[in-house]
Amino acid sequence: MGNINLEYIAIDGVIGVGKSTLTNMLVERFEGKAVYEEVEENPFLADFYEDSKRFAFQTQMFFLLSRYRQQQEIPQRELFHQLIVADYTFWKDKIFAYLNLEDRELFLYEKVANLLEKDISKPDLVVYLKSTPERLMQNIRKRGRSFERNISFEYIQSLNKAYNNFFNHYHETPLLIINTTTMDFVNNKNDFEEIVRLILSNIKGSFIYNP
Repeated sequence: MGNINLEYIAIDGVIGVGKSTLTNMLVERFEGKAVYEEVEENPFLADFYEDSKRFAFQTQMFFLLSRYRQQQEIPQRELFHQLIVADYTFWKDKIFAYLNLEDRELFLYEKVANLLEKDISKPDLVVYLKSTPERLMQNIRKRGRSFERNISFEYIQSLNKAYNNFFNHYHETPLLIINTTTMDFVNNKNDFEEIVRLILSNIKGSFIYNP
């Protein structure tokens, strides 16, 4: 299994980068507990990808409250009995909000988000999986989720830029940035073992890995 001195890891990245897959692999490796983002439960998401301006606020508020509820279910640090791995960070919510909401909507969103943020437990390590828009679109098409059918390349491109900007200025917790563009940690054991090695390397501050 391997020993790990972390109690809570959060994996983040743009749609299609492999967050849930890596979360599952790490949970299996370290006999941990997974916390998966409730994406498919959002009743506004398919409508958002068809008409983003009309459905952005409803989609965003559902995600915000859903993520907050999930975070509240994560046990207090002193009660952890095993590694917890989440396939998102709570802060990612603001990336989507700033990208998709209009000024009045954003004002209301921030009022709510700033109140909820005070109760969120911070991960011991955040792992940001980077990739190119081209590779992300390839992954999205390959997995074939019906509600992602109308995602445009332009949207993924702008989202990718927003994610990179956010994590380039991120200082909330230790941060591991991995460029996965040329990696295949699902089918290539060496790629996965390299990610495990990096996670176990006791990162302080930020570390960027470009294979």
